[in-house]
Amino acid sequence: MTEAEIYDVLRQALWVAVKISAPLLVVALVAGVVIGLFQALTSVQEMTLTFVPKVAAMMAVFWVSMSFMTGTLVAFFTGAVLPAIVGR
Repeated sequence: MTEAEIYDVLRQALWVAVKISAPLLVVALVAGVVIGLFQALTSVQEMTLTFVPKVAAMMAVFWVSMSFMTGTLVAFFTGAVLPAIVGR
């Protein structure tokens, strides 16, 4: 395996990591902004108000997107990693 092939697999791995983490990060960002706006408008400064709904939303999105994440990882490993290990 050449150096260029290693960098190509690494680039693909980073892109897969971005694709897999994007749904969770977007939900965490949106939930944090909405809860922060609610806290600013109502002057409620409760720590559990930010933590519990954000974690619940992230768990729901994780449960819904597990098949997408698994399919993406399987496609990456069968298409890029395993051929690199075998030697093409």
